[in-house]
Amino acid sequence: MPLKDALVKEVIQEVMGTSRKGRKKVICLVQRKHPQIGASKIRRVYEQNGFSLMKKLKRRLRNHPKNPAVVPLQANEEWAMDFMCDSLACGRQIRSLNIIDPYNRECKGMYIRHNLPAVRVIELLEQAVEKYGKPATIRTDNGPEFISKAFQLWLHHNQIGWNKIRKGKPQENCFIERFNKTAREDLFDANLFFSLEQAEQKAIIFQQEYNYLRPHESLNDLTPIEYAA
Repeated sequence: MPLKDALVKEVIQEVMGTSRKGRKKVICLVQRKHPQIGASKIRRVYEQNGFSLMKKLKRRLRNHPKNPAVVPLQANEEWAMDFMCDSLACGRQIRSLNIIDPYNRECKGMYIRHNLPAVRVIELLEQAVEKYGKPATIRTDNGPEFISKAFQLWLHHNQIGWNKIRKGKPQENCFIERFNKTAREDLFDANLFFSLEQAEQKAIIFQQEYNYLRPHESLNDLTPIEYAA
């Protein structure tokens, strides 16, 4: 380092102390003590001697395309899935895997368990497929169960497409969100569950009433089963 820069470096170290300061602030502080030192010289010494702050890397924005929910033209064209959480009277958590067909809003599965890892989700989906047939696609969020290797392999082996919604955009899975709201009000908030078995029985009753007795304004006041007939 040239001797002419030694004084500048010393002053920079003095004004910085033990803290890290940006270039503009350092130039201002140095010139307060030594007005005769030019800003360009301070800037050069500051950068050449490694005083510069690390530059923040710009966050790369991913351009996820919109994936709006649409009403399918026939049954099993797409299923929508999501989880709900609640707890028993003892405080132990329970989770519900909800599956509906947006074509006629039919609930094709409401499976309540204490835990629902990807392997269990696959088992329950296979039960639903055996009963109702295989959907062409399944719409979900980006939850860990759905992005897991096991679930993705299951989709691939069964030639089922995956319609994932964008993060933070639950409106792109609006049909299951609407079902969840009804289930929350009429099932989970309306009952106190003392056992997993009791919750499962109540869910079966709720599912039957939802599919066979509850009219939907969006279905011209028909029930899901009536609309599909």
